[in-house]
Amino acid sequence: MNPLRRALMTRALALAAAASFLGGCRTRQELAPAEDSAPLHDYLIGPGDSVNILVWRNPEVSLTVAVRPDGKITTPLVEDLAASGKTSTQLARDIEQALSKYIQQPVVTVIVTNFSGPYAEQIRVIGEAAKPQALPYRQGMSLMDVLIAVGGITDFAAGNKASVIRMREGGQRQLRVRLDDLLRDGDISANIMMRPGDVLLIPESFF
Repeated sequence: MNPLRRALMTRALALAAAASFLGGCRTRQELAPAEDSAPLHDYLIGPGDSVNILVWRNPEVSLTVAVRPDGKITTPLVEDLAASGKTSTQLARDIEQALSKYIQQPVVTVIVTNFSGPYAEQIRVIGEAAKPQALPYRQGMSLMDVLIAVGGITDFAAGNKASVIRMREGGQRQLRVRLDDLLRDGDISANIMMRPGDVLLIPESFF
């Protein structure tokens, strides 16, 4: 083989190797779901939450109340006020408007405790989890955070066949997740960001 042909073949092999490397990097990026970066999300009040209502200079109407199953709250001067699905700021403004009939220019602050969140935004874990349950969504919650909250998966779980059902405009999407790789092999690439309303399905292994 003449030197020119040998040099051309060497250059072709080098270009092919570089393309293969870049292609591998691109494939790894594409494996991550497009929704992996969750948008900012204000916490919405839901049934089961407790709200601490502070009315400035009016301690007699400042109190902590529970959000009823129907999503409403009741205070000494305000009855059946809808709270579910609102942020603490929105609820504070609504309480101010209701109290303005009795108090001149009320200033209200609402602090949420005992978080549950609206049912539609809770993350549900069903199947072979150690403690299947519904969890309140929190900003920045990842798949690993969910697994920690439910105590991991059982010995009978088919972890790498699990999936996340995610509601989107126009329907739902099923995302395959690799729980065994994440929990047992420590593969952080298998960790994804969760979204409000996600359902984690963990099937049973038949082998």
